[in-house]
Amino acid sequence: MSWYNNRKHSVTKWFQPMSILPINLDDLINARSVESVRREFKGTWSAPILEQTVRTISAFANDFFNLNGGYIVIGVDEQGGLPVLPPRGLEGFNLDEIQKQIRGNCRKIDPEYQPVIAPEVYQDRQILVIWAPAGDVRPYQAPETTRGGERRYYVRQGAETVEAKGDSLTQLMAMTAKVPFDDRRSLGHTVDVISPTLVRHFLSDIKSDLVSPGAQVADRDLYRYMRISAQVNGFDAPRNVALLFFVNDPEIYFPGARIEVVQFGDGAGGDLIEERLFRGPLSAQIRQALDYLDALSTTMIRKIPRQAEAHRTVAFPYEAMEEALVNAVYHRSYEGVPEPVKVYLYPDRMEIISYPGPAPGIEMRHFQVGATVPPVPSRNRRIGEFLKELRLAEGRGTGIPKIYRKMNENGSPRPIFEFDESRTYFRVILPAHPQYVVIHALRESAHLWAAGERQRAVENLEQAVSQAVNSGALVAQLIEYHASLGNVHAVERLFASVQSGAPMMDAHLPFLAMAKHYLDRSEFSKAADLLSQVPSPTRIDDLIELAVLYKRSGRFADAHSVFASNYDMIKD
Repeated sequence: MSWYNNRKHSVTKWFQPMSILPINLDDLINARSVESVRREFKGTWSAPILEQTVRTISAFANDFFNLNGGYIVIGVDEQGGLPVLPPRGLEGFNLDEIQKQIRGNCRKIDPEYQPVIAPEVYQDRQILVIWAPAGDVRPYQAPETTRGGERRYYVRQGAETVEAKGDSLTQLMAMTAKVPFDDRRSLGHTVDVISPTLVRHFLSDIKSDLVSPGAQVADRDLYRYMRISAQVNGFDAPRNVALLFFVNDPEIYFPGARIEVVQFGDGAGGDLIEERLFRGPLSAQIRQALDYLDALSTTMIRKIPRQAEAHRTVAFPYEAMEEALVNAVYHRSYEGVPEPVKVYLYPDRMEIISYPGPAPGIEMRHFQVGATVPPVPSRNRRIGEFLKELRLAEGRGTGIPKIYRKMNENGSPRPIFEFDESRTYFRVILPAHPQYVVIHALRESAHLWAAGERQRAVENLEQAVSQAVNSGALVAQLIEYHASLGNVHAVERLFASVQSGAPMMDAHLPFLAMAKHYLDRSEFSKAADLLSQVPSPTRIDDLIELAVLYKRSGRFADAHSVFASNYDMIKD
């Protein structure tokens, strides 16, 4: 009997069964929560496609890069790595027969492996989704054909299923029965410790049909569908990932599974301003810590004369903070490492530190601009999967380029990535936007000055000038402080450095500060001469200050000219 004769029992009508996939189908097909390399599309069904499907199931089970397997979608064509929609569908095919063939041939995989097979209706077409999560007893072998023959090891290389040979085969053999820590069973606990409320909230967040209106699924069935539990000696045990995402306090089970944010008043060893601890499910820790950091990241608005839009920058771009923090939570170890993810906030930078360092195969050169991080096996496959489904993490290898891009778009200095030779830690340093360094230094010095600690106020500004050498605002404030303290030589030296140095931002401010110093000393001719050289101010307050100084120095026509030519801006 030919392959296509089996279609005499074809299904022409169907009812929509409850989905058993713990993922939103639309997000899966459009690669919004699952990386494209973890999907494979088959437009129709045939004997050759069955053979390809079994080999791919075996490859996903081997999970060579610890991504937790993948999905095969049957009934959707593919073009250029993208699904062709609307789907072709499987109308006219016997879905029960297809599932039976898949299961029968998966019994030929050694050791035997059975994927999750889910009939689904997508865009009014019947399709079949095969979820092949990572197996617990890899490596797996699959026969070359449905007729049997020699078994071979298969792995995924990018979006393709290939036979494991050479180094790939050697590495696969080294993974024998090795399950990443986050996917192991926690034998000392029962699934009763899992919070069904947290599980259902998670499934609701990712829009899974498992919790759609009308779905009545028992808690323990949900855990099995999500593969966050496994049967051990007749009882259900939670996997470690369940204790990280679906209990109220993961630190009960994994000391150090938290995020610490520490804010310092100055450099390392300086005064501690505030310390905050973020506990709870990993996804909640990340969101709460990011909200806190975002609230601290000052937004700076710079109005550009005669332009409707203002220029906005932030101390630290949210997307760069998010990538660095999510990567720290994703790639750290939870096995016997009591150190939390640490975020240190200094006036000039943010440091995000996790333990241990990068996995073997990743070198410092891979973190340079334009470089690519190689696809080495991930330390945690389930944590990454859940974070991607929640849209907290993106595709593999995109994090470092995104941090570089977002820092550059904000006008911030380049990020710094570092780890020690023994790979005991990994640190991401996000330098603060130069303008934030200036604002923070001015605020801190103003506070010290008002508190009577005038020398400390000057020292704080001098340190800031060494970090933001092109800031006219810092130099201007230093001139004012030294003038108030009677340090005439220091005032003259500072202004001389402005005149002989490189161009600086807000270059007019030191001129205004110096002119005010001359006027306060009744040196009117010096002030008038200096005001004739002042670069044009860009802000309204500075224009008004310039006009006032013109008037004080006796240059009334110039004062009138400033007011008249900038009337439209000043009048409000």
